[in-house]
Amino acid sequence: MTDTLHDIVDTAVGAGSFTTLVAAVTAAGLVDTLKGAGPFTVFAPSDTAFAALPSGTVEDLIKPENKDKLTAILLLHVLPGKVLAADVAGKVMDPATAGGATVHVDGTHGVTVNGAKVVTADIACTNGVIHVIDAVLLPKG
Repeated sequence: MTDTLHDIVDTAVGAGSFTTLVAAVTAAGLVDTLKGAGPFTVFAPSDTAFAALPSGTVEDLIKPENKDKLTAILLLHVLPGKVLAADVAGKVMDPATAGGATVHVDGTHGVTVNGAKVVTADIACTNGVIHVIDAVLLPKG
C-alpha cells in the first residue's frame, strides 16, 4: 500500500470493509459528491454495521423507488468540513449534516454519533476524513 491519499470513495473501496456503504452511495448517486472537493467528514458504517440492520433493509433501500430515503440516510453520515477526533474530544455537539439534519456527537468517553461508536477515527483522504462507526445512523422519527 502506498502513502498516496485517495478521495473518500476510493479510500472506502480500497479498505474492503465498506462494500455495502459503497453500493448504497452508488445507488443514491452520491459518488460524484463524495469524490468532490469537500472537505467532508464521513461517519462510515462498516459492512458489519449494515449487516446488523433488520433483514432486507439494505436491499429495500437500494431500490430505485427508495433513492430519496436512501440519500437522506446516507447524508446523515456526512458533515461538511473536516472534523478530526481531536476536534470533538471532551466535547458534546450537534452539528448539521450535509442533508440538513443534525447529529449528536459526544466526545466525552471515546466518540459516539447518535449513539454509534467511532471504532476507527481519522482515516485521512484527499477531500476529508473518514471515521468508522459500528452502527448505521437512521433518521429520527
